[in-house]
Amino acid sequence: MSKQHKPLAPEQPIVLGKLGSSYGIRGWLRVFSSTENAESIFDYQPWFIQKAGQWQHVELESWRRHNQDLIVKVKGIDDRDEANLLTNCEIVVDSNQLPQLEEDDYYWKDLMGCQVVTASGYDLGKVIDMMETGSNDVMVVRANLKDAFGMKERLIPFLHGQVIKKVDLAAKVIEADWDPGF
Repeated sequence: MSKQHKPLAPEQPIVLGKLGSSYGIRGWLRVFSSTENAESIFDYQPWFIQKAGQWQHVELESWRRHNQDLIVKVKGIDDRDEANLLTNCEIVVDSNQLPQLEEDDYYWKDLMGCQVVTASGYDLGKVIDMMETGSNDVMVVRANLKDAFGMKERLIPFLHGQVIKKVDLAAKVIEADWDPGF
């Protein structure tokens, strides 16, 4: 007899996608992936969801592409009603599963909450979100309440070597060559 070990809840959770609406009557669900290549979401296991403040392991029985959608069959979910209970649950994994990045590459999750300052020390604000524009990523920076230029939010391109001069993740500080009035 072998004991099956339940995967441990994620210590450093990161959201990789979301479970969508049910598909069909046999318990399949649509999946919305936040990974760069949508199917890469299946490379990261185990999956967890949070229900009533508790982590629950989600074991996949199968997955496939259907038209433009990705759909999954969760083990133990065998009808549409059970599947509907998982709709809109975020798919979470432990971030230690993510591959190591090369120098000057960063995960968005690591940039969130960083203070953005100019070379002269002007505090532009804090990174609250990231956007993908196609040509480059853009930081959404919430300005301080007493911003001298009356700014509430700044959109600063994340162009390393051009706009972004230095990133210190340990200190949670990003130095940017950016006009505070813009």
